Amino acid sequence: MTYKPASNWEGRVDMEEGPGAIRWHQKVSPSSMDGSSSTVGLLGFACDVGVRRNKGRLGAAAGPSALRRQLANLAWHGGANLSVRDFGTVEVEGDALEQGQEELASRVAEALPSVRRLLVVGGGHETAWGSFSGLARRFDPKTTRIGIINLDAHFDLRMTGQRGPSSGTPFAQIAEKFGREAFHYCCLGLARTSNTDSLFKRADELGVSYREDRDMRLSDIPEVLKQVRDFCQGLDMIYLTIDLDVLPHYQAPGVSAPAARGVPLEVVEAVIAEVEHIAASLPKGMPLAEISELNPEFDESGVTAKTAALLADTILCPNRRL
Repeated sequence: MTYKPASNWEGRVDMEEGPGAIRWHQKVSPSSMDGSSSTVGLLGFACDVGVRRNKGRLGAAAGPSALRRQLANLAWHGGANLSVRDFGTVEVEGDALEQGQEELASRVAEALPSVRRLLVVGGGHETAWGSFSGLARRFDPKTTRIGIINLDAHFDLRMTGQRGPSSGTPFAQIAEKFGREAFHYCCLGLARTSNTDSLFKRADELGVSYREDRDMRLSDIPEVLKQVRDFCQGLDMIYLTIDLDVLPHYQAPGVSAPAARGVPLEVVEAVIAEVEHIAASLPKGMPLAEISELNPEFDESGVTAKTAALLADTILCPNRRL
């Protein structure tokens, strides 16, 4: 396991257009712990181990770099006062997943106090265990009601097997570690044929709020948002995590397991907007979000990376219009 500090961001500069032609790469600087409420952060987790243990397609370790490249040239609409800190990337070598997740947790916990919001970019969805562990070091889940909202085609509630935790186990790990009473989980976009009966049973036993992809069409948006609002009742904080395989295969081909149906991007954006609105009224808001499963190896024309960059921009730039 190694840690790679933030590298220089490069991209197009439109000097002839004046100060109103800023792009993402011009707003990013290396990590600093002297941030403020006008600072957001980005942290990478370059890892394929969880996907390999879960018998998926490898390549997500290159996800953080691919997302940064796409973000670099996006037009900046976050306002003049907002700045971005890049906290670098935790790189997992060999089979050292657990050590990598521990390092990610440490980096998340260290970065959170210095930013308004931190976006972690994986890697497979094993990223979630490291991310949540870092959040839990700052906010005890037994005294702070942390709502996990996961946009995903999979529950990721698998039990840990002989090979250890994987990209399919993070939320089961959270429930086991912190207990049923501290586990508040909503999973949106499930593909029924990608989740066994035992996973649905486990979700029911844990009191998970969930919704299948077939019930997340454009016409379903009002009901989807109502479910999100109902889930968020009584929470102190939201942790939003997005597995890109929740999107249709044509929108996100570059993932470990492309979706046959998926959830339209417009519905995903509507959920993010609602979560943002709700978080603004919660005592501790939404300090942590995550995007995982970007796999450039299978990303034709870079469409998945472009979608991931769009979502990252949406999450980190509060002035961006959906």
